[in-house]
Amino acid sequence: MGRIVVTEYISVDGVVEAPSGTENFERVGWTDAFSRGPEGEKFKLDETMASDALLLGRVTYDGFAPVWPHYQGEVADKFNTMPKYVISSTLVDPGVEQHNRAARRRGRRSHDAQAAARRRHRRPRQPAAGADADRARLVDALHLQVYPVIVGAGRRLFAETSNTKRLRLVEARTVGDGIHILIYERDA
Repeated sequence: MGRIVVTEYISVDGVVEAPSGTENFERVGWTDAFSRGPEGEKFKLDETMASDALLLGRVTYDGFAPVWPHYQGEVADKFNTMPKYVISSTLVDPGVEQHNRAARRRGRRSHDAQAAARRRHRRPRQPAAGADADRARLVDALHLQVYPVIVGAGRRLFAETSNTKRLRLVEARTVGDGIHILIYERDA
């Protein structure tokens, strides 16, 4: 059975929206002024190479699909060849021709797509901004890169949940320009 690992760039005030890129968000690019340094870059490379699939929400996929096929290198090759599971109740065609091996998982509940990814892959990875309570319940681990910035507005990592979700910190380190890498696992 695979694991669901959420990996996010997050500000100290909990914002995960548009850390970089060209999204339509007035504060886009709030990570751009920071360097993760060699240790942070190695963490991201190791994390990517250990993943077997990507589990993405529709909004994340819409931004992801047209961009990544144009990148080159080890990380790009891994991203572009990994199976992708897109959680959406509205996406008709995930653009398989645009981005290799994307599979749409329709349904009202995101955990249906997560269960499919979990059954097929050892360690799916999920960039999931604004995740709902169902996703919070099904997440096995959180890999957070906390940037030393207050964004002040934007989507948060998790929406409101029905109750408290306890986590266990398994690793913490600081890299580059004061970016904290925090790895949490679900507390049994």
